Amino acid sequence: MDLQKITHYLIDLEEEKVYETVDQAIKDGAAGNEILKSCQAGMAEIGEMYKREEAFVADMMFAGEIMRNIMNKIQPLLEKEGGNRETIGKAIIGTVKGDIHDLGKDVVIIALEGNGFQVIDLGVDVTPETFVDAIRNNKDAKIIGMSVFLTSAFTSTAKTVTAIKEAGLRNQVKIMVGGAPVTDVVVKETGCDYFAENAAAGVHYARSIYGI
Repeated sequence: MDLQKITHYLIDLEEEKVYETVDQAIKDGAAGNEILKSCQAGMAEIGEMYKREEAFVADMMFAGEIMRNIMNKIQPLLEKEGGNRETIGKAIIGTVKGDIHDLGKDVVIIALEGNGFQVIDLGVDVTPETFVDAIRNNKDAKIIGMSVFLTSAFTSTAKTVTAIKEAGLRNQVKIMVGGAPVTDVVVKETGCDYFAENAAAGVHYARSIYGI
């Protein structure tokens, strides 16, 4: 079984062909982690295509749904192989207090998960205290992602960074922020580390923090 077919079908969003190929790979005795790596390669390329404006948000969302369904198929294999799945890092993501927009956040989560990251999704309208608690409870997470769609929520972003500092956790994490109104100036004014202009950029930054 040529597992690269899974990668190519995923890139082309050939949903049924992806599932058929994954099912055949399982039947042929392929390792769950090898199937997963093929999927991650496809997700990574879709992220690059999005960055080059050759793919759209809807494409990334669809690919993410396909990826989730594949995970359900290979989960038993991964468990037999000694773990739920092979991850390369952990990220904590949420939309800041005062903002309830979640589309951008969800796209970034899909992109990160597709590239092998475990993501803790805090949801929307997330208080600074919740971000702090999440960092304390996930000491292996090196990335914090804050989603901001409303300019009025810039203050919440700054307050969250301050809360993380006051909790003595600032040196433990890198903080990236993204959203339609965000710029590099906002990053500096709020005390964040990086402006993720799109999901692909967020994945690239996250990978660099983990030395990948």
